[in-house]
Amino acid sequence: MKTSITALIILIFTFQLKAQSLNQEIAKEGETPYLLGKIDKNGLEGDNYTSWFTKNHEDYQPNLTIINTIASELKTYSITLFMGTWCGDSKKEVPRLYKVLEACNFPMKQLTVVAVSRQRDMYKQSPDHEEAGLNIHRVPTVIFYKDGQEVNRIVEHPINTFEADIQNIITVNDYKSNYQIVTAVDNILKKKGAKGLKKKSKKLLKTFEGKVSSMFELNTYARILYGTDRQDEAIEVLTFNTKLFPNEPRVYMSLANTLGVSGQKEEAIQVLQDAIKLHPDNTNLKENLEVIKSN
Repeated sequence: MKTSITALIILIFTFQLKAQSLNQEIAKEGETPYLLGKIDKNGLEGDNYTSWFTKNHEDYQPNLTIINTIASELKTYSITLFMGTWCGDSKKEVPRLYKVLEACNFPMKQLTVVAVSRQRDMYKQSPDHEEAGLNIHRVPTVIFYKDGQEVNRIVEHPINTFEADIQNIITVNDYKSNYQIVTAVDNILKKKGAKGLKKKSKKLLKTFEGKVSSMFELNTYARILYGTDRQDEAIEVLTFNTKLFPNEPRVYMSLANTLGVSGQKEEAIQVLQDAIKLHPDNTNLKENLEVIKSN
């Protein structure tokens, strides 16, 4: 009897612990609260989030013609959504995604939503690290799975609309999400590591030169790599970024600063000195050089 009671107590405690971990809110004095870890719609309709979630949810009107064509097949997929309740793109896009899924009568038990952190030491990470190995560098990221395998994803915002993008993914699936340069680099790093990226940089440059909208596409990705103890890979990504954007002084500063905090001071100085030769009138490069030299 005692054994049964003990087991029951443990079961109740475990259930309560799991329930408490859903929709966990981080609220620090002087800072805007945010959700962290696994969440659901109830969390997004909480007092600190309903102002943007409810409005953007109500305002969006899905294309019902597309909804009718995708609703049945979509139910055979599972979806994992990574978002930040502090992120402008998440505030705009996540309510719209919910509206589309609800219009499709998508089973919410097949939707996993993970809210990631905005803190420097946990940037775009969750407490249980559901994002590990999934190349989550922008939020929201919506990953579609079929039979346990990733089929495709929507990154940051749809190319067209959620319903149109989903229609492509679950039919012809020639869909290409935003930030294809990051996808390409990440695939190389997973297979060949930093040395592999260095070897393939010339070929990669020919493919993507002039096709990447901003230096921040790879800069943000490198920040994620560095924050998850992949310093060598982060440095190689930033090195490649200087080749993609040689006329952008900030890429050299990003590389130099990452080298500096990684204990490679001389290499950092060399990067900035070479950059100053290319951009002799840039005062930010010169100031950055003096800061690294003095540390």
